[in-house]
Amino acid sequence: MLRPGQIITLCALALLTLGVVMVNSALMTVAPVDGNGNQLPGVTAESILTSRSTLYMALALAALALCAILPIRQLSKLATASVGRDPTPQAGLRTLILGVLGLLAILATVYLPGIGHSANGSARWVRIGGQSVQPSELVKWGMIALIAWYGSVRAAHMPRFWRGLMPALLALGVVCVAIVKEDLGTGVLIAAACGLLLLAAGARFWHLAIFVPVGLAGIVMAIVLSPYRVQRIMAFIDPFQDSQGTGYHVIQSMAAIAGGGGTGRGLGHGFQKFGYLPEDHTDFLFAVVCEELGIAGATLVITLYVVLLLTGFSIVRRESDRLLKLLGFGVMATIGLQAVINLFVVTGMAPTKGIALPLMSSGGTGWILTAGCLGLLAAMDRTQPQTAEADEASDDEPAVALERREPKIGVRRPEPAASTS
Repeated sequence: MLRPGQIITLCALALLTLGVVMVNSALMTVAPVDGNGNQLPGVTAESILTSRSTLYMALALAALALCAILPIRQLSKLATASVGRDPTPQAGLRTLILGVLGLLAILATVYLPGIGHSANGSARWVRIGGQSVQPSELVKWGMIALIAWYGSVRAAHMPRFWRGLMPALLALGVVCVAIVKEDLGTGVLIAAACGLLLLAAGARFWHLAIFVPVGLAGIVMAIVLSPYRVQRIMAFIDPFQDSQGTGYHVIQSMAAIAGGGGTGRGLGHGFQKFGYLPEDHTDFLFAVVCEELGIAGATLVITLYVVLLLTGFSIVRRESDRLLKLLGFGVMATIGLQAVINLFVVTGMAPTKGIALPLMSSGGTGWILTAGCLGLLAAMDRTQPQTAEADEASDDEPAVALERREPKIGVRRPEPAASTS
């Protein structure tokens, strides 16, 4: 029987493989012709195998495999060892501050001349060696790891407002404000995932609820101060009001979904990708899946995500190490929220946000980091005490003995001491 870590690996492999195929299909152009006017194939198996997305898939699987064999429990002890010897109320705050400064430094690289790169009016990418890297992806997972670490070393203080929750919220707020300027969607995603993570770490719900109006006010302000974000909201309310402008994305996405029907037009046979559907290989890849593979393909994708999330949370539920438990919860919550937001946007249930579909939408940085985080979940499953005991016992005794340990025959339990009163 497959272990949870193996199921996670298989789900990641399936999503990445499907992502490579659909990204290459979405990038198809009108098939070229040779000198005699004969039509040539637009995408072949050879072109897929030699594509950049296949290289990113290989790197993502390598990251997953590498993280899956890490001595994760020893690393967890090292990460919390220094703070564990410091009983003062300020324990961990210095590391939290340094972590936030490091994340801000990563975000600032998009403004460096020579390597910073802007697209669609936003500075989100850094070019290194001809490759584009999205610093916000690094910051997203770095923030999850930082909040998980803080919730672990400050476990006794998390139910308290000032000593537990407030430092984490300040750190989260500073990072999210820095991200929202260029990428509102990622900022909202990080805030939501870290909010759930803080609740899992022991923060009180009503403490967090106090800041919900503040967060909503910040989102509204970020929208109002940016004309193109206001236009996106108006397009979400009524996309046909500006069908050739801000509503174009949603209308073409819905046309692709409706055109696929139950079985789809066939792999590679969709036509919305031929200049009609913007961002077809990134944010709106799911629309291409629906058009070419139909309801069957869409159901397959959603099923893979559901299995991935349920399996990941089952590993988290059995985890005994607090840091690993929080880290695993943060990883799965982030992937789940990101997938839901993307599906809502593509189906017209949320405004366009620029959130990619995890492990499928084109993006080397996102694939590699997400796969690496899933590898950590596989490492947790591999090294969990009950899993290790089961592996050792499977060679020496029946599995039934693991579930029920009978007391040794002939050994009496000690009687309770008689009362002297």
